[in-house]
Amino acid sequence: MEQKENNEEVLKEKTKKLSIKEGIAYSFMDGFGLRYITPYALALGASNSQIGFLSSIPSLFGNFCQLFTSRLIEKYPRKKILAFGVLLQALMWLPLISIGFFFFYKGIDSYITPSLVILIYSILIAFGGILNPIWNSLMNDIVKVNSGTYFGRRNKIIGAFSLVSLLIGGFILDYFKHTKLFIGFCIIFGIAFIARSISAYILSKHYEPELKFEKEYYFSFKQFLKKIPQSNFGRFAVLISLMMFATAIASPFFSVYMLKELNFSYINWTLVVIASSLGSLMFMALWGKFADKYGNIRVIKITGFLISIIPLLWLASPLIIKISETSLIFYLILVELFSGAVWAGFNLSIINFIYDAVTRQRMALCFAYSNMLNGFGVFIGASLGGVISSLNFMFIGLSPILFVFLLSGLARLFVYFIMISKVKEVREVQKYEKGILKKEMAHGLKEEAKKDFLYFSSKWTKPRPT
Repeated sequence: MEQKENNEEVLKEKTKKLSIKEGIAYSFMDGFGLRYITPYALALGASNSQIGFLSSIPSLFGNFCQLFTSRLIEKYPRKKILAFGVLLQALMWLPLISIGFFFFYKGIDSYITPSLVILIYSILIAFGGILNPIWNSLMNDIVKVNSGTYFGRRNKIIGAFSLVSLLIGGFILDYFKHTKLFIGFCIIFGIAFIARSISAYILSKHYEPELKFEKEYYFSFKQFLKKIPQSNFGRFAVLISLMMFATAIASPFFSVYMLKELNFSYINWTLVVIASSLGSLMFMALWGKFADKYGNIRVIKITGFLISIIPLLWLASPLIIKISETSLIFYLILVELFSGAVWAGFNLSIINFIYDAVTRQRMALCFAYSNMLNGFGVFIGASLGGVISSLNFMFIGLSPILFVFLLSGLARLFVYFIMISKVKEVREVQKYEKGILKKEMAHGLKEEAKKDFLYFSSKWTKPRPT
């Protein structure tokens, strides 16, 4: 029995390492593919309302598909579902590339092509939606101790590769923008296809602890909704879904604003977007350790308020660009550094709170139902933002897109102050003292920088075999 437990721990440690490698492969799909879907749709003639639907419809469809995940894992091993689903997701990049071919070389109407992109991208996201609760269920069985620290470190490594691939993608598109832009998109989406295919292979090598279901584990989405007022987890799910609604009002349109209204080049757009990834990279592991010590709800309370400020900071753009475009780029880079740092803690703590609050049998189910609410929030928010940003009006000197940013910021603040006190921590944590965040983050940044320097130094200075 003891030997079996030791062998299982070895397999879990191996899978934790494999998961980081799989995450790196995913980061290439993210950096070369997912991050460039909005610029791709704009290049194919998408309107502001279509950009809104590009965020809202895939999110709703993808999260709706999660309702079927619990039944899937009753019948099939989780890692087999993951490997097969990820492979199907990888294949979706091929028809996405084909749409561009017909637009650039066959003259398909610019209204049809964005609609086709929305359709295929929705299928791609749907595969990810189905798999997300299953992956979380599996990894919850693998990482039982200090999950915040592990996932913080994992996300930091993934973020570094995503940042590099995003930057390279920007250079590729900028190089081809004056000649054959479609070739640039073919290259980056082709890399996304290959990287996600590699993810499928790595997932097939994961260790999967046995998962047995009791008959009483299942409850319907309708039952979940009925219990929300009495359930701490239900109130948590409502908080997150409302925050996703408020966020989605603006989130699809930052790229539209830069590429269409400010006429940024792909390189300048990439520099701003990369800043968010860099901020996330710097603070992800720190938030993980902080959450392990002081609780995930504490992190959500801190970052939830700061998230509300982000779209309001973009309202200064028309004033700063009067100085120079370079000044605006520098300002937006600082804003996105702040954004990435804050969102890193918020997103990480959402997942880890669910890990703490839910039993392993109901893990996939609760992720699915929570994400379903998020999908509704994103659908309504992004659709609303798309409609408003397509109108022709000025509000106290703000263009429609800037008004959308203002609306999103105010909505986030409203949700935060109404809901944040209604959710409680579910595990024992250390007492939080005023001023400790600044102290721990300052110390943590120094320690993380030292660790990263030693890690990469050891990789470069490792003696070669003779």
